[in-house]
Amino acid sequence: MEVAYRYKARDKFGRSLAGQMTADSDAEVATRLKEKQLTPFFIEPIEEKTAGDFMARFRRFKLSDVNAFTRELYTLTKAGLTLLSSLEVIGEQDRNPVLKKIVDGLIQNIRGGASISDSLQRYPKIFSALYVNMVRAGEISGRLEQILERLILIGEAEEKLQMRVKSALRYPTLVLSALVIAFVIITNFIIPRFAALFAKSGVALPLPTRILLGIHDAFTRYGWLTAILAVVLGIFLVRFLKTPAGKLLKDRALLRVPVFGPLVLKADMSRFARIMALLIQSGIPALRALEIAEGSADNKVVSEAINKIRVSVTEGTSMTQPMKESGIFPPSVVRMVRVGEETGKIDELLLRVSEYYDMQVEYTVTNLMVLIEPMLIVVLGSMVFVLALGMFLPMWNMISLFRK
Repeated sequence: MEVAYRYKARDKFGRSLAGQMTADSDAEVATRLKEKQLTPFFIEPIEEKTAGDFMARFRRFKLSDVNAFTRELYTLTKAGLTLLSSLEVIGEQDRNPVLKKIVDGLIQNIRGGASISDSLQRYPKIFSALYVNMVRAGEISGRLEQILERLILIGEAEEKLQMRVKSALRYPTLVLSALVIAFVIITNFIIPRFAALFAKSGVALPLPTRILLGIHDAFTRYGWLTAILAVVLGIFLVRFLKTPAGKLLKDRALLRVPVFGPLVLKADMSRFARIMALLIQSGIPALRALEIAEGSADNKVVSEAINKIRVSVTEGTSMTQPMKESGIFPPSVVRMVRVGEETGKIDELLLRVSEYYDMQVEYTVTNLMVLIEPMLIVVLGSMVFVLALGMFLPMWNMISLFRK
């Protein structure tokens, strides 16, 4: 089926040209352009905008969707189907329109002569660098089926962790949300009505009540200005956190947060060890595995630590010294890696490290509510205390005045 493509190319004089062309694949577009003595450097299909496409923009392609795709692809290839036939079978299942669109794009690219890893690389927001590089290693080594099985293990472990953390945070989130709503209602609707009554009685308002009234007046007089400033600061903060310096600052702060910082670090250690072990077992050299692990790290602090390890290995030294100097790898991990380097069984020992941290993460997540509860009680108690004082202190003063 022919599809419309837009392209950018350079002629023999180096001038940039742009245009559109209808072809069966982007490879055919590139061939036609080369026949015209043009060198293409950008080719993409022109998508027809439909109501379904518009709604698909708001449909997130979650980690569970990637895992389901990988599981189906592994099952079909293990059953003896070719890669292209497996993708066609997956594409026929119209359960997720976003997945169907991606699979159709993969099929077109493969039919045009592209490899599966190059095709996956065109969807960086869906398939991570780790995913693409492991698939590429499977293509080169002829062990794509085994690679898909390992990707399932990685994906399911991360999905399970995400689900458990979300489940543990659901109750504190609901409690804090309810408390914030109650605070807004009391501050903006209840306290002002009592304030008028207190003013008529001539009772001096206590400090907690004046604070709540001050918050109410600030929202009443400067509400729009506050909202505009909040939006501007929010946009600035979001953009800043997307920069390398902002992300590094955020990730450093995250690792210092009580309870959650150690949990994030344990999860990152488990992820790093598992990825390194599976990449080395897949036949990828240690240097390349470190490069992939660095690009796959969610935390910038961990990513920079892995980069120092990679530089050290490039210079011909061991992994353990930069791991020790980074300060984020516990001594037990450093010792395991040292033993692995000495015995040549670093992949096996890294898997043990991953299993150990998986147990630590499991324990922390299971007891997350117990660990959060003291902080939650302090926050709840403080807010309820302020609200209670703001409401009842003036009443007690009025009662004392009437008794006199």
